[in-house]
Amino acid sequence: MVDDAPKAKRYYSDAFEVYDHLWYHWGVYEVSEGKRDTYSVEADNAELRHYLARLARRSRCFSRCPKALKAALKLFMYCFNRGQLHKQRFPNYSAHVFQFA
Repeated sequence: MVDDAPKAKRYYSDAFEVYDHLWYHWGVYEVSEGKRDTYSVEADNAELRHYLARLARRSRCFSRCPKALKAALKLFMYCFNRGQLHKQRFPNYSAHVFQFA
């Protein structure tokens, strides 16, 4: 799934040593100054862990079935995107992701 995702022109991370040895699909790897380049990605990861129990950090276990994980991610993205559209149309009415399933 990761290898099939669109490739980025720039990759940012903290200065963790192992990132120097990875291949970045012809993109540019840079160490981020502070959190300005990584905070939105971390927020998205936290959102996924919050709504998808299979991605929660209770342990190092994870879903062994890529098909089930892909289906869960597709369902989440569908509900999340519908929720964002709802917020744009009705900013005074709150809604939660689970209401759009």
